[in-house]
Amino acid sequence: MRFTFPKPEHLCRQRDIDALFTPESRSAVAFPLRMLVREVAHTDPHAPRVQVLVSVSKRKFKHAVDRNRAKRQLREAYRLNKHLLLNVLPEGTALHVAFIWIADAPQTSALVHKRMQTLLHRTADRYCSPQPIPAAP
Repeated sequence: MRFTFPKPEHLCRQRDIDALFTPESRSAVAFPLRMLVREVAHTDPHAPRVQVLVSVSKRKFKHAVDRNRAKRQLREAYRLNKHLLLNVLPEGTALHVAFIWIADAPQTSALVHKRMQTLLHRTADRYCSPQPIPAAP
């Protein structure tokens, strides 16, 4: 597996971003991160199965240097751990994911990586668990 994060995997369309921040999306928190996940249909075989948005608020970090460092940490942690999610995603399913920084202070990269793995494992477990088979009438 190649550990890359190319431009097509970035969530950029305003319509998709707005849909991600609706009540239908699922949320999980592992300090210093919050993750929003929205399941979408995967119809285009050339499109990526997971698209990601990275957000660090100006309210949390006043200086652009600090915001950029936090975003860089988030992108790097996702890039190295995205296989945890991609390997268990069923066919015909795609995800839109947002990672939001919720801490008020800078965090170490090791902590960000660890919490990113936690969040991706939680999401992957949702797709790994066997679906209950309905009883025949």
